[in-house]
Amino acid sequence: MPDAYGFTRYGGPETQAFLDPPKPVPGPGELLIAVYAAGVNPVDWKVRAGMHRGFLPLDLPAVLGREAAGVVEEVGEGVTGFSVGDPVFGSSAAGRGGYARFAVLTADQTAPKPAEVSFTDAAALPVAAGTGYDAVGLLGPAPGETLLILGIGGGVGVAAAQIARAAGVSVVGTAATAKREFVTSLGATAVPYDSGHFGEELKAALPEGPDMILDLVGGAALDGVAALIPPGCRVLTVADTETAARFGARPLTRKSSPRTLTELARQVAAGRLDPRVSRVFPFEEAEAALREVESGHPWGKVVLEMRRV
Repeated sequence: MPDAYGFTRYGGPETQAFLDPPKPVPGPGELLIAVYAAGVNPVDWKVRAGMHRGFLPLDLPAVLGREAAGVVEEVGEGVTGFSVGDPVFGSSAAGRGGYARFAVLTADQTAPKPAEVSFTDAAALPVAAGTGYDAVGLLGPAPGETLLILGIGGGVGVAAAQIARAAGVSVVGTAATAKREFVTSLGATAVPYDSGHFGEELKAALPEGPDMILDLVGGAALDGVAALIPPGCRVLTVADTETAARFGARPLTRKSSPRTLTELARQVAAGRLDPRVSRVFPFEEAEAALREVESGHPWGKVVLEMRRV
Protein backbone atom coordinates (compact mmCIF):
# COMPACT_ATOMS: atom_id res chain seq x y z
CA MET A 1 0.00 0.00 0.00
CA PRO A 2 1.41 3.45 -0.89
CA ASP A 3 2.34 5.74 1.98
CA ALA A 4 0.41 8.89 1.03
CA TYR A 5 -2.53 10.30 -0.91
CA GLY A 6 -2.46 13.54 -2.82
CA PHE A 7 -2.64 15.01 -6.30
CA THR A 8 -0.33 15.15 -9.30
CA ARG A 9 -1.54 18.42 -10.88
CA TYR A 10 -4.05 21.14 -10.12
CA GLY A 11 -7.59 20.34 -11.16
CA GLY A 12 -10.52 18.10 -10.30
CA PRO A 13 -10.75 14.74 -8.50
CA GLU A 14 -9.18 13.03 -11.50
CA THR A 15 -5.82 14.50 -10.44
CA GLN A 16 -5.86 12.64 -7.11
CA ALA A 17 -3.70 9.57 -6.62
CA PHE A 18 -1.97 7.39 -4.05
CA LEU A 19 1.69 8.40 -3.80
CA ASP A 20 4.83 6.72 -2.54
CA PRO A 21 7.12 9.58 -1.46
CA PRO A 22 10.24 9.08 0.66
CA LYS A 23 9.76 9.25 4.40
CA PRO A 24 9.72 12.97 5.26
CA VAL A 25 12.35 14.61 7.43
CA PRO A 26 11.37 17.36 9.90
CA GLY A 27 13.11 20.70 9.55
CA PRO A 28 13.76 23.26 12.27
CA GLY A 29 10.64 23.89 14.32
CA GLU A 30 8.94 20.75 13.01
CA LEU A 31 7.92 17.28 14.20
CA LEU A 32 7.70 14.03 12.27
CA ILE A 33 4.79 11.86 13.41
CA ALA A 34 3.51 8.39 12.62
CA VAL A 35 -0.03 9.34 11.61
CA TYR A 36 -2.94 7.50 13.20
CA ALA A 37 -5.70 9.75 11.86
CA ALA A 38 -6.01 12.75 9.53
CA GLY A 39 -8.86 15.21 9.27
CA VAL A 40 -10.53 15.81 5.90
CA ASN A 41 -11.59 19.41 5.20
CA PRO A 42 -13.00 21.54 2.37
CA VAL A 43 -9.66 23.36 2.21
CA ASP A 44 -8.10 20.10 0.98
CA TRP A 45 -10.02 19.94 -2.30
CA LYS A 46 -9.65 23.70 -2.70
CA VAL A 47 -5.85 23.29 -2.50
CA ARG A 48 -6.05 20.53 -5.13
CA ALA A 49 -8.22 22.75 -7.35
CA GLY A 50 -5.55 25.47 -7.25
CA MET A 51 -7.61 28.01 -5.31
CA HIS A 52 -4.79 28.59 -2.81
CA ARG A 53 -1.77 28.36 -5.08
CA GLY A 54 -1.24 32.14 -4.89
CA PHE A 55 -0.26 31.97 -1.21
CA LEU A 56 0.44 28.24 -0.78
CA PRO A 57 2.83 27.20 -3.55
CA LEU A 58 3.44 23.46 -3.71
CA ASP A 59 5.90 21.18 -5.43
CA LEU A 60 3.84 18.60 -7.30
CA PRO A 61 2.93 15.86 -6.73
CA ALA A 62 1.79 16.99 -3.29
CA VAL A 63 0.24 15.21 -0.31
CA LEU A 64 -3.19 16.42 0.79
CA GLY A 65 -4.36 17.20 4.32
CA ARG A 66 -3.94 20.05 6.80
CA GLU A 67 -4.34 18.28 10.16
CA ALA A 68 -3.28 15.00 11.73
CA ALA A 69 -2.88 13.12 14.99
CA GLY A 70 -0.29 10.50 15.80
CA VAL A 71 2.90 9.67 17.69
CA VAL A 72 6.15 11.64 17.48
CA GLU A 73 8.80 9.81 15.44
CA GLU A 74 11.44 12.52 15.25
CA VAL A 75 11.95 16.01 16.68
CA GLY A 76 13.34 18.78 14.47
CA GLU A 77 16.05 21.24 15.40
CA GLY A 78 15.07 23.81 18.00
CA VAL A 79 11.88 22.04 19.09
CA THR A 80 11.31 21.73 22.82
CA GLY A 81 8.48 20.23 24.84
CA PHE A 82 8.05 17.14 22.65
CA SER A 83 9.78 13.76 22.73
CA VAL A 84 9.78 10.67 20.56
CA GLY A 85 6.76 8.55 21.48
CA ASP A 86 4.52 11.44 22.54
CA PRO A 87 0.93 11.30 21.23
CA VAL A 88 0.17 14.66 19.58
CA PHE A 89 -2.13 16.42 17.15
CA GLY A 90 -1.71 19.53 15.06
CA SER A 91 -1.42 21.23 11.68
CA SER A 92 0.76 19.96 8.88
CA ALA A 93 3.79 22.07 7.98
CA ALA A 94 3.65 24.34 4.95
CA GLY A 95 4.02 22.34 1.75
CA ARG A 96 3.48 19.04 3.61
CA GLY A 97 0.34 16.95 3.99
CA GLY A 98 -1.46 14.82 6.57
CA TYR A 99 -2.97 12.09 4.36
CA ALA A 100 0.09 9.93 4.92
CA ARG A 101 1.61 7.20 7.05
CA PHE A 102 4.18 9.76 8.20
CA ALA A 103 3.63 13.52 8.29
CA VAL A 104 5.48 16.64 9.34
CA LEU A 105 3.69 19.01 11.73
CA THR A 106 4.61 22.56 12.69
CA ALA A 107 5.65 22.39 16.35
CA ASP A 108 4.06 25.73 17.28
CA GLN A 109 0.74 24.48 15.88
CA THR A 110 0.86 21.14 17.68
CA ALA A 111 -0.27 20.06 21.15
CA PRO A 112 -0.12 16.91 23.29
CA LYS A 113 -3.06 14.54 22.89
CA PRO A 114 -4.68 13.61 26.21
CA ALA A 115 -5.19 9.90 26.81
CA GLU A 116 -8.95 10.51 27.12
CA VAL A 117 -9.14 11.85 23.54
CA SER A 118 -9.08 9.39 20.64
CA PHE A 119 -6.77 9.91 17.68
CA THR A 120 -9.79 10.32 15.39
CA ASP A 121 -11.29 13.04 17.58
CA ALA A 122 -7.91 14.75 17.96
CA ALA A 123 -7.38 14.78 14.19
CA ALA A 124 -10.68 16.66 13.82
CA LEU A 125 -9.64 19.57 16.05
CA PRO A 126 -6.87 21.72 14.50
CA VAL A 127 -8.69 23.05 11.42
CA ALA A 128 -12.46 22.92 11.98
CA ALA A 129 -12.73 23.07 15.77
CA GLY A 130 -9.79 25.48 15.92
CA THR A 131 -11.54 27.77 13.44
CA GLY A 132 -14.81 27.52 15.38
CA TYR A 133 -13.05 28.34 18.64
CA ASP A 134 -11.25 31.34 17.15
CA ALA A 135 -14.46 32.55 15.48
CA VAL A 136 -16.40 32.60 18.73
CA GLY A 137 -13.52 34.40 20.40
CA LEU A 138 -13.43 37.05 17.66
CA LEU A 139 -17.17 37.61 17.94
CA GLY A 140 -16.79 38.23 21.68
CA PRO A 141 -20.11 36.77 22.87
CA ALA A 142 -21.77 37.74 26.12
CA PRO A 143 -24.19 35.49 28.02
CA GLY A 144 -27.74 35.98 26.79
CA GLU A 145 -26.76 37.06 23.28
CA THR A 146 -27.86 35.24 20.13
CA LEU A 147 -25.59 33.82 17.42
CA LEU A 148 -26.79 32.90 13.93
CA ILE A 149 -24.58 30.33 12.21
CA LEU A 150 -25.07 30.04 8.46
CA GLY A 151 -24.07 26.49 7.55
CA ILE A 152 -23.97 25.01 11.03
CA GLY A 153 -23.80 21.36 9.96
CA GLY A 154 -20.08 21.17 9.06
CA GLY A 155 -17.10 20.78 11.35
CA VAL A 156 -16.59 24.51 12.03
CA GLY A 157 -20.27 25.13 12.76
CA VAL A 158 -20.51 22.09 15.01
CA ALA A 159 -17.63 23.30 17.18
CA ALA A 160 -18.69 26.96 17.18
CA ALA A 161 -22.23 26.07 18.24
CA GLN A 162 -21.06 24.03 21.23
CA ILE A 163 -18.47 26.60 22.31
CA ALA A 164 -21.00 29.43 22.06
CA ARG A 165 -23.63 27.47 23.98
CA ALA A 166 -21.10 26.82 26.75
CA ALA A 167 -20.61 30.60 26.96
CA GLY A 168 -24.31 31.13 27.60
CA VAL A 169 -25.21 32.14 24.04
CA SER A 170 -28.40 31.11 22.23
CA VAL A 171 -27.58 29.59 18.85
CA VAL A 172 -29.69 29.45 15.68
CA GLY A 173 -28.28 27.53 12.73
CA THR A 174 -29.18 27.09 9.08
CA ALA A 175 -28.82 23.68 7.48
CA ALA A 176 -30.70 21.26 5.24
CA THR A 177 -33.99 19.83 6.52
CA ALA A 178 -32.34 16.42 6.82
CA LYS A 179 -29.97 17.86 9.44
CA ARG A 180 -32.67 19.35 11.69
CA GLU A 181 -32.31 16.69 14.40
CA PHE A 182 -28.52 16.84 14.17
CA VAL A 183 -28.52 20.63 14.61
CA THR A 184 -30.93 20.38 17.54
CA SER A 185 -28.59 17.89 19.21
CA LEU A 186 -25.96 20.67 19.32
CA GLY A 187 -28.27 22.73 21.52
CA ALA A 188 -29.16 25.03 18.60
CA THR A 189 -32.42 26.00 16.95
CA ALA A 190 -32.48 24.59 13.42
CA VAL A 191 -33.82 26.64 10.50
CA PRO A 192 -33.83 24.57 7.28
CA TYR A 193 -32.88 26.63 4.23
CA ASP A 194 -34.68 24.16 1.93
CA SER A 195 -38.03 24.00 3.74
CA GLY A 196 -39.80 26.46 1.48
CA HIS A 197 -40.47 28.69 4.49
CA PHE A 198 -36.93 29.78 5.29
CA GLY A 199 -37.65 33.48 5.78
CA GLU A 200 -40.66 32.90 8.02
CA GLU A 201 -38.90 30.28 10.16
CA LEU A 202 -35.80 32.43 10.55
CA LYS A 203 -37.87 35.44 11.57
CA ALA A 204 -39.73 33.33 14.11
CA ALA A 205 -36.45 32.06 15.58
CA LEU A 206 -34.89 35.56 15.61
CA PRO A 207 -37.69 38.11 16.04
CA GLU A 208 -35.22 40.82 17.13
CA GLY A 209 -32.45 39.67 14.82
CA PRO A 210 -29.13 38.13 15.94
CA ASP A 211 -26.41 39.84 17.94
CA MET A 212 -23.77 37.95 15.94
CA ILE A 213 -23.55 36.08 12.63
CA LEU A 214 -21.00 33.45 11.68
CA ASP A 215 -21.29 32.92 7.92
CA LEU A 216 -19.70 29.61 6.91
CA VAL A 217 -21.44 29.44 3.52
CA GLY A 218 -20.25 32.54 1.69
CA GLY A 219 -21.64 33.57 -1.68
CA ALA A 220 -25.10 35.10 -1.32
CA ALA A 221 -25.79 33.64 2.14
CA LEU A 222 -25.60 36.99 3.91
CA ASP A 223 -27.87 38.58 1.31
CA GLY A 224 -30.43 35.90 2.12
CA VAL A 225 -30.64 37.05 5.76
CA ALA A 226 -29.94 40.76 5.22
CA ALA A 227 -33.44 41.84 6.26
CA LEU A 228 -32.89 40.36 9.72
CA ILE A 229 -29.49 41.93 10.45
CA PRO A 230 -29.91 44.71 13.04
CA PRO A 231 -27.56 47.67 13.49
CA GLY A 232 -24.50 46.75 15.51
CA CYS A 233 -24.63 43.04 14.61
CA ARG A 234 -21.12 41.53 14.60
CA VAL A 235 -20.45 39.47 11.49
CA LEU A 236 -17.70 37.04 10.52
CA THR A 237 -17.77 35.56 7.03
CA VAL A 238 -16.00 33.33 4.53
CA ALA A 239 -17.48 35.42 1.70
CA ASP A 240 -15.40 37.52 -0.68
CA THR A 241 -14.06 40.88 0.45
CA GLU A 242 -16.68 42.86 -1.49
CA THR A 243 -19.55 41.00 0.17
CA ALA A 244 -17.88 41.28 3.56
CA ALA A 245 -17.50 45.04 3.12
CA ARG A 246 -21.19 45.47 2.27
CA PHE A 247 -22.14 43.91 5.60
CA GLY A 248 -19.36 45.43 7.67
CA ALA A 249 -18.11 41.89 8.24
CA ARG A 250 -14.68 40.65 9.22
CA PRO A 251 -13.03 37.68 7.49
CA LEU A 252 -12.98 34.36 9.30
CA THR A 253 -9.41 33.50 10.28
CA ARG A 254 -7.72 30.69 12.17
CA LYS A 255 -4.72 30.67 14.51
CA SER A 256 -4.48 27.09 15.81
CA SER A 257 -2.04 28.07 18.54
CA PRO A 258 -0.92 25.40 21.01
CA ARG A 259 -2.98 27.17 23.66
CA THR A 260 -6.13 26.88 21.53
CA LEU A 261 -5.45 23.24 20.70
CA THR A 262 -4.77 22.38 24.33
CA GLU A 263 -8.02 24.04 25.41
CA LEU A 264 -10.00 22.19 22.71
CA ALA A 265 -8.51 18.86 23.77
CA ARG A 266 -9.27 19.65 27.41
CA GLN A 267 -12.90 20.34 26.55
CA VAL A 268 -13.18 17.13 24.55
CA ALA A 269 -11.61 15.14 27.39
CA ALA A 270 -14.05 16.71 29.85
CA GLY A 271 -17.04 15.86 27.65
CA ARG A 272 -17.93 19.52 26.97
CA LEU A 273 -17.03 19.45 23.27
CA ASP A 274 -17.73 16.71 20.73
CA PRO A 275 -16.12 17.24 17.29
CA ARG A 276 -18.88 15.00 15.93
CA VAL A 277 -16.77 12.77 13.72
CA SER A 278 -19.56 11.40 11.55
CA ARG A 279 -17.52 9.06 9.36
CA VAL A 280 -14.14 7.41 9.64
CA PHE A 281 -12.73 6.09 6.37
CA PRO A 282 -9.77 3.70 6.18
CA PHE A 283 -6.76 5.17 4.38
CA GLU A 284 -7.46 3.00 1.33
CA GLU A 285 -10.72 4.93 0.86
CA ALA A 286 -9.15 8.39 0.88
CA GLU A 287 -10.77 9.24 -2.44
CA ALA A 288 -14.25 8.50 -1.06
CA ALA A 289 -13.55 10.53 2.09
CA LEU A 290 -12.57 13.62 0.14
CA ARG A 291 -15.47 13.14 -2.26
CA GLU A 292 -17.89 13.22 0.68
CA VAL A 293 -16.45 16.49 1.93
CA GLU A 294 -16.29 18.02 -1.55
CA SER A 295 -19.98 17.24 -2.02
CA GLY A 296 -20.69 19.95 0.54
CA HIS A 297 -23.08 17.81 2.57
CA PRO A 298 -21.12 16.14 5.38
CA TRP A 299 -22.56 15.89 8.87
CA GLY A 300 -19.87 17.04 11.27
CA LYS A 301 -16.36 15.85 10.53
CA VAL A 302 -14.83 13.24 8.21
CA VAL A 303 -11.58 11.56 9.26
CA LEU A 304 -9.12 9.17 7.62
CA GLU A 305 -7.72 6.37 9.77
CA MET A 306 -4.11 5.47 8.93
CA ARG A 307 -3.33 3.13 11.79
CA ARG A 308 -5.43 1.46 14.45
CA VAL A 309 -4.51 1.76 18.10
